[in-house]
Amino acid sequence: MITDMVDGADDKRLYRAPALEKGLDILELLSAEDSPLTMSAIVNRLGRSTGELFRMIQVLEHRGYVTQGPDGYVMTSRLFHLGLKRPPVRSLMEQALPLMRGLADRIGQSCYLAIPSGAASSVIARMEADTLLGFSVRVGYRRALHETPSGVLLYAFQPEDTRHQWETLFDPPLSEAALDELRETANVMREQGFARAESNELIGMVELAAPIMRGTRSSAVLTVPYVRIVDALSSEDEALAELRRTAQQISDQLVGNDVRI
Repeated sequence: MITDMVDGADDKRLYRAPALEKGLDILELLSAEDSPLTMSAIVNRLGRSTGELFRMIQVLEHRGYVTQGPDGYVMTSRLFHLGLKRPPVRSLMEQALPLMRGLADRIGQSCYLAIPSGAASSVIARMEADTLLGFSVRVGYRRALHETPSGVLLYAFQPEDTRHQWETLFDPPLSEAALDELRETANVMREQGFARAESNELIGMVELAAPIMRGTRSSAVLTVPYVRIVDALSSEDEALAELRRTAQQISDQLVGNDVRI
């Protein structure tokens, strides 16, 4: 049997699937790690026995969801690419990519598209500029919403209930002071309609971001990691204006094609 009745009064589920839950526990653990984990580390973190998890990991590895290297197990990008096949996400990319190409060509800077993923943002598409110098972010890159201007912008254009839900997912949790700062910053971004901030990771780069809107809610965010280079095709202000215009075009197309993320 793969399902058991739940005995606990506090658990609202009617059924449990212990084997499935073990596999999901493994995936959720590995997805939050920057470094590989050995079998013993996985066992210790999940508080289970080697016998319970060994077969789970073997199946996940056989199906291509995890892979083993010399330092331990890591997640592959299989789950991420499965998510990209969802019709709403696929439609968003189909609408956005041609406009992203035009944007990159006009401003001489790369751009990328990210969507919310729990309390983080995940890059689902990018477009590089046809220039000798530039900077790009890889597809699949994931960061907590509060750690980047574009992530805060995604948070900014959400209903209050969604904001509160995302706040409970931050790991580690934010202090009340940090939450107050996040909310204040998000409200400023919502008022001005875009994000513009110096990069915390690369000197000489500024992050420009504009929301892809569905009604009053942001379904995604379009970002230009603007690199200040000599003889740039566009100034920072010009790049921001083009970015906002492109984000609005994508938003209009999503409404016209009834795409819901």
